[in-house]
This record gives sequence, structure tokens and C-alpha cells, in this order.
Amino acid sequence: MTRAEVTTLMVPHQIQRTGVRRGLLEDLALKILYLHGEMSLLELSERTCLSLGVIEEIFQFFRKEQLCEVKRMAAGSHVIVASGQGKQRAAELMTINQYTGPAPVSLADYTMRVGMQSVQKITLRPADVTRAFYQMVLDQDMLNRVGTSLVSGTSIFLYGPSGTGKTSIATTIPAVYDDSVWVPHAVVVDNQIVSVYDPGVHLPSSLDIAGESDRRWVLCRRPCVLAGGELSAEMLDLQFNGISRFYTAPLQMKANNGVLILDDFGRQRMRPDELLNRWMTPLDRRVDFFTLPGGRKFEVPFDLFIVFSTNLDPTQLADEAFLRRIPNKIGVDYATREQFIEIFKHECQNRTVPCDEGIAEYVVQCLRDMRQSLAQCHARDLINQIFWAAKYAGVEPRITARSVEQACRAHFLPVGKRHG
Repeated sequence: MTRAEVTTLMVPHQIQRTGVRRGLLEDLALKILYLHGEMSLLELSERTCLSLGVIEEIFQFFRKEQLCEVKRMAAGSHVIVASGQGKQRAAELMTINQYTGPAPVSLADYTMRVGMQSVQKITLRPADVTRAFYQMVLDQDMLNRVGTSLVSGTSIFLYGPSGTGKTSIATTIPAVYDDSVWVPHAVVVDNQIVSVYDPGVHLPSSLDIAGESDRRWVLCRRPCVLAGGELSAEMLDLQFNGISRFYTAPLQMKANNGVLILDDFGRQRMRPDELLNRWMTPLDRRVDFFTLPGGRKFEVPFDLFIVFSTNLDPTQLADEAFLRRIPNKIGVDYATREQFIEIFKHECQNRTVPCDEGIAEYVVQCLRDMRQSLAQCHARDLINQIFWAAKYAGVEPRITARSVEQACRAHFLPVGKRHG
């Protein structure tokens, strides 16, 4: 959906229209009431993200089963508390699982919504890529290749020497998307709740939602999940909390309809071949499979653009069969002289530090004299050294020939030096 096409999601005003089993919603509402004490039906509606119509049905069930007591009326709404019987029932439910967040959506509704918002259905134009990467110094061929990869909605392999900007390219990719998607707070599968919405990953959209919408879903920017060396096999499966007794979605499920970046691929806690074997089928069929207690298997959409970024040789990380499943491969090399000069000047401007005339060209000469590559990261690294030296000396930083020479000596090992 584009910024001009944000729609609301139909609000279910009856339990049967939620797509979720009645008993699960009743149990959830009772646990929330038990934990919060006195609540009006309006407050219970807000906590569960269910409509007042649905809460009224649940309230009538509570009254019939003597699970609540009505304390008073406030602003036209009943104020209730859990009865002794209700408290006992809620305490029993808490031993089964302690989920007391917004009501979940069904797996069927989640699958349908992810399909409607697929990364393969996005319309991108060269202007979108240029806008997102305007702060980076990339030639037109690189921009075209990145844009073409994104249109595929599949995956990309960024490879090349360390310090050439692969991570910067990868983390800028989400900025290309200029739209929003709906993300559920949670999904229910075979009576098991899987929490999906993660405030650290899902950034609420700044767009206003016109009219009433199903509050079990949050309108967010397309998500971006970044995983580096900490990635383990366990993080790619449902995360079960033995205390709260409900599940949290794995990284790839949180990244659905967005981008998953595997930075420094090949240096994760899990072996590359282990990861590649785990995702062979999802990359092919765009569905992932998980297993619940008791052996029940279910499938979830695998709708994400995956970025593999590495400074290792791709052919040493994956076999031909897996590399074929990553259709886009882009080598990222060192900057040219002209590109490095532009990068250095941009870095100075962004950090508002004075720079003597011709100093960027002098930096290039210093790097060559020290037999260093024109790695894109060197511009930032050397300016950092200059800032640190100025801070220590208690003066304002300034980019001069002398400060550049000092920064080079501090940052680089002398040519030919070996430890020991």
C-alpha cells in the first residue's frame, strides 16, 4: 500500500467474526481483569484491542458463569471485577500461559494479510532508490543493480573486502520503501499464542488511520531486522518462554513484509551450511515451517527481502544449489580516487568540521603512501581520530595536513610491521 492508499481493517463486532476461538478470547479477558482489578468494559476493550461489541458478549458470558461482579456504572459502561470464582479460574489459566496482551489474530488472517502486503508486490522506481541512497557515494550502475534486486522481492548477496560499505548499503535498503504494512500483536495457532509485534523492530507509521480499524493490528513502516554474529539456530525457530508459557516469533517472521539483514554472513554462531539448509525450502517456496508441542507442524509466510552481507568468499560459504537460490549478487569494491574524495568531503560536511583546501586529495595521497586501500570506511575512521585528538587537546577539531598525518599514524599499522 502506498502513503495515499492506507486503508483501515474491518473491526469485528462479534466474536464469531474475529477468526479466533471464543474460549481463548474469554480466557484472555478474564486474565486481564484478574491482573488489573476493577475495569470498565471500555478499559477491557482497550486492553484486549477488541471492540466493545465483542467485550459485551464476553461480559455476558462472565455474568452467566458468575466469573465477575458489577461494581458500578461509569460513563455509561459497566465497571467489573473478577469474582472469587473468576479469580480462581484466572489463576488456573495463568499456569497454562501468562499472555495478557492484545488479542491475537488467526493464522489464516495473518497469512492473507502478509500476502496482500508482499514485498514482491511493491512498485519501485529509480527515483525511490536515488532518494534512499542520496547520502552515499554510489555510481549509477550500483544503484541500478540494487534497485533491480529490490524489485525481485527475493534476496541479495553483497560481497567484497572489509570496509567497502556493504553494511551501509544493506541498512539503507529499508529506506527505499515508502509505504506501511499491518503487523499483528500476536497470532494464535492451535490454541498457542505467538507474539509478533516487537517495538524494537516494528516502527509505528506516522500516517493517520482514517476511521475505526481492528486494533489487533498495528500500522508500521516495513520492518527491518538486523542480525550479526549473535545469530544462532534457536533464533530461527519459535521462542518459547518457560515462565510465561507462550511463544515469540523468530527473526524471519518478525521481518515478514520487510527486510532481514544477515551482516558478516559466515561469522555467525551457527555454521553457514546449517543456516543455508534451514532456509533452502523457504527461499524456494516462500513459506517457513514450525513445530508446536505434540508435533503439530504449521506453515507461515516467508515474505521478506533477505540481504546476505559478507567479506568472505561466497563460494566458500555456500554450495552452488544455495547460491542459485539467491538470484542477486553484487560485488562491492574499494572506492575510486574520485569517489573517496567525495566521501571524505561529505563526511566533513555532515560533521560540520572545517577542512583545508585540497585536504581530501592529500588524504588519498597519504593512504597510498602507506599502501592502504581506499576503503570507504577510512574517511570516517580518520576523521574520528582527528576528533578524539582534538578533544584530548581541548581544541576545536580541524582537518589539516598535520592532523591527517597524525590520524594515519594512530589508525594504521606501519607497513611491514609484524607482532612478535
